[in-house]
Amino acid sequence: MNAPQGSDARTSFPKNKIKILFLENIHPSAQALIESDGLECEMRSAALSETELIEAIADVHILGIRSKTQVSQAALESARRLLAVGCFCIGTNQVDLDAANRRGIAVFNAPFSNTRSVAELVIGEMIALSRRLGDRSREMHEGKWNKTASGSFEIRGKTIGIVGYGHIGRQVGVLAETVGLRVLFYDISQQLPMGNNRTVGTLDELLANSDFVTLHVPATPVTKNMMGPEQIAKMKPGSCLINLSRGSVVQIPALAEALRKKHLAGAAIDVFPIEPKSNADPFESELRGLSNVILTPHVGGSTMEAQEAIGREVASALLRFLNEGSTASAVNMPQVEPPPLAGRHRILNIHANVPGVLSKINNIIGQTKANVESQILATDPNVGYLVIDLNQSLSLIHI
Repeated sequence: MNAPQGSDARTSFPKNKIKILFLENIHPSAQALIESDGLECEMRSAALSETELIEAIADVHILGIRSKTQVSQAALESARRLLAVGCFCIGTNQVDLDAANRRGIAVFNAPFSNTRSVAELVIGEMIALSRRLGDRSREMHEGKWNKTASGSFEIRGKTIGIVGYGHIGRQVGVLAETVGLRVLFYDISQQLPMGNNRTVGTLDELLANSDFVTLHVPATPVTKNMMGPEQIAKMKPGSCLINLSRGSVVQIPALAEALRKKHLAGAAIDVFPIEPKSNADPFESELRGLSNVILTPHVGGSTMEAQEAIGREVASALLRFLNEGSTASAVNMPQVEPPPLAGRHRILNIHANVPGVLSKINNIIGQTKANVESQILATDPNVGYLVIDLNQSLSLIHI
């Protein structure tokens, strides 16, 4: 990994030959950070189809995407030089993580950077739903003056139920308390409550006691269609559902039916089971045209502050991996955070997790008479990730 002493490069492979491709209008903060490290980065504005991606990444070392480009097993198999994928968003379900793991391709994301943006939108949408602002605004644009307090309420004193108490869920709870809401939360794992937030034992308990239910869960087999007809029927009559998590979580036909029957007073939906591939494609949903329903095009984390922070967070993780071998924030690889590199040659090795590999590698190193300063091995069921540091002054240049 490391260059001989006296070289300007931090990697043994010349940086001007490392190919980096960023898709989907990734924020310029990522490009600036990458290029400040002496690398070049090709930026493209659109997502790519599988066929287009296979062609584009054949010789790429680092790939950056957002949420629309699907990195399939076929795409990964075609990328013979790919070292890492950076997902400039929270989710990583657009990447075949198991296939990437087996090929030794690290995948990084940004689990923290848009937390505040999403949480603020939840609070804003609760206020908008409680005051029916979407309907009033639409009516005004149509030339209708409908000055009424019917169906409008303050959110102070109401109860918000948070499903999924991770980074975003906790931030929502903190903000909700500041505007006078009572906060309940439900999570499948035990979580430490923030402030006066209170946990409940079951999802049913949360649904029955919440005026607003907001979802903050990942896309997994457990969460797929978790809000279907049965769960929506258990929601408090006159309550509102907010989903800024994943489109697979809510069964849209069941939600639309509950809204038409006035069991629910409103909804705010930012993510959908099927989303247009580009801004030029039409959007179709059973929720269109329904009263007191706020529909937004997957913009929960789309603020300038969040996008800039995401750009820096993921680009920094990619550089740490490229320059130092750190997989500390990778979602699909054994976690290794090597010590500082000064005065060392660093060798990185990703191998199948089978008996005997480490002894063979050590035998090769031993034959060179190099002085091993440290060795770190971390494994998962599929692969082992080995970091070997050699004393720079005593190591042979050809290692």
